[in-house]
Amino acid sequence: MAESFLMEVCVDSVESAVNAERGGACRLELCSSLLEGGLTPSLGLLQVVKQHVRIPVYVMIRPRGGDFLYSDQEVEVMRKDIELVKSQGADGLVLGALTEDGRVDAELCMELLAIARPLPVTFHRAFDMVHDPSVALEALISLGFQRVLTSGCDSSALEGLPLIKRLIDQAKGRIIIMPGGGITERNLQRILEGSGAQEFHCSARSSRDSAMKFRNTCVMMGASFSAPEYGLKVADVSKVRTLNAIAKNTL
Repeated sequence: MAESFLMEVCVDSVESAVNAERGGACRLELCSSLLEGGLTPSLGLLQVVKQHVRIPVYVMIRPRGGDFLYSDQEVEVMRKDIELVKSQGADGLVLGALTEDGRVDAELCMELLAIARPLPVTFHRAFDMVHDPSVALEALISLGFQRVLTSGCDSSALEGLPLIKRLIDQAKGRIIIMPGGGITERNLQRILEGSGAQEFHCSARSSRDSAMKFRNTCVMMGASFSAPEYGLKVADVSKVRTLNAIAKNTL
């Protein structure tokens, strides 16, 4: 059983991608702006990450932060982004869309999946915003998604553990249920044992200080809730290794 688990690490920089692979990650979810839950990364980032790692790189397709109800113009951006990241070597995609009443937007997802072929596609944590998770899961299975990333429709995968377990039981192997959201070395064993999941998603990040010596502390580049200007969050090799070891020992 020790060989049967898979750890996916979400990253938004080349440094984090390299660290995740060094720590034992089996797959990367490549994003920008993890502070907003992950947005579509630049093509430059994808190209350089692909040059530095060998593990599969799944690319986030999400044109903006906020909800998952998209305008016609945003859908056009998503279409173009899928075509572009496919052309630059993406190994898989991560996307999702909902209707205004909290259901999986089957029509839009079907269109995006067609453009994505033959790449495997994960339905992201838009799932955690659906009205009825059981119905939504059946929709994703029918559409042909390979997996769904979920915190169990709660604030973290630990809080959502009962639902994650029910979803895995419901799926019966027809789709992979991948817990994600607040997973750390302190709760991973409980989540894996309590759910029966064989894959999990984490960021495994640590903060480190900027190398900048001159600092203008009066200016912020983003809104007041944004990350500190002189602090960086990157995937931590030791944290990834620790999570990897916990998963091996648990499964």
